[in-house]
Amino acid sequence: MKVSVVIPTFNAEPWITRQLDMLLSQTVKTEILVIDSGSTDHTVSCVNAFRRYVRLLQIPHNSFDHGGTRDFALRQSTGEYVLFYTQDAIPTDQYCVEKLLSVFSSPDIAAVFGRQIACPDAPEYERLTRQFNYPDQTRIWREADIPSYGIKSFFFSNACSAYRRDIYLAVGGFDTPIVSNEDMMMAAKLLHAGYALAYIPDASVYHSHHYTLREELQRNVRIGRVMEQYRERLILADTDTEGWRMLHFVSGKLASQRQYGELLAFYSHVVVRFMGNRVGKIMNRWRWI
Repeated sequence: MKVSVVIPTFNAEPWITRQLDMLLSQTVKTEILVIDSGSTDHTVSCVNAFRRYVRLLQIPHNSFDHGGTRDFALRQSTGEYVLFYTQDAIPTDQYCVEKLLSVFSSPDIAAVFGRQIACPDAPEYERLTRQFNYPDQTRIWREADIPSYGIKSFFFSNACSAYRRDIYLAVGGFDTPIVSNEDMMMAAKLLHAGYALAYIPDASVYHSHHYTLREELQRNVRIGRVMEQYRERLILADTDTEGWRMLHFVSGKLASQRQYGELLAFYSHVVVRFMGNRVGKIMNRWRWI
C-alpha cells in the first residue's frame, strides 16, 4: 500500500520541523510532499534539512489556492491514499497515519479525518471548542444521514485527513478557486456521489488557533462567502442550530468554571464570527469579491 502526505506551507517555521519529525516516526511509512507558497521565514531551509525523506514543491505566494494548491500537490504524489495536514497540525503519537488508514478496510469510505486536540497554550474557550467539534466517538455517515446530521454532515477537516486517490479523482478533486473550506465542499461532493465519510478520534493531532478579532473576522468573511457560493451543494443546510449548540456548550462550561475572562473573550469571538459570516454571504450574493 503506497501512502502520500501533502502539507501546504507558508511561514511554517514554528511547526514544520516538529511536524516532519512526527510524520517520519509513524508506524506507516509515507511519501511526504511539502508545497510551499513563498515563505519569507526559514520554512524552506527547515524542510530542506529533511531532503532525504521529504520532497519540496514551491509555488509563488499569489498562486496559492486552498483547493487548487492541494489538488496540484496530490497529482504530483504517487500514493493510493493521500493524507493532508495543515502546517501547524502535529500528530500526537506515531499511530496517527495508521489509524486514519484503518477505516479504508470498508470499501465505500472515500475519506476520513481525525481529531484535533488544542495545544497546551491554547485559551480555554479554544480547548472547549475543539472538544465540542471533535468528540471521542467514531462516526461513519452517508448521504442518507444528511437529514439527521444537518450541516454537521459536511463537517470535515484537512488539518488531518486521508482520501482514496481513485475516488478523489473520480469526483473531480477539490473545487478551485476556493478561498476556504475546500474540505467541507469535497465532503459534500463525496456524499452526493454515494460514498461514505468517517471521523476517527484515535487519529489525533495537536491543533488550535490564537486568532485576533481581526483575523477571526477575515476568516469568517471567507467562510461566509464559500457557504453562500455552495449553498445548494450543502442542501441549504442551516448553520445556526449547530452554532447555538456550540455556544451553549462552551459558555456553560466556562461559566461553571467561573472563567469569566475566558467567557468574555469567547463571546467576543462568537460575535465577530457571526458578523464575518453574514458579511461574507452578502459579499458573495452581490458579487462584492
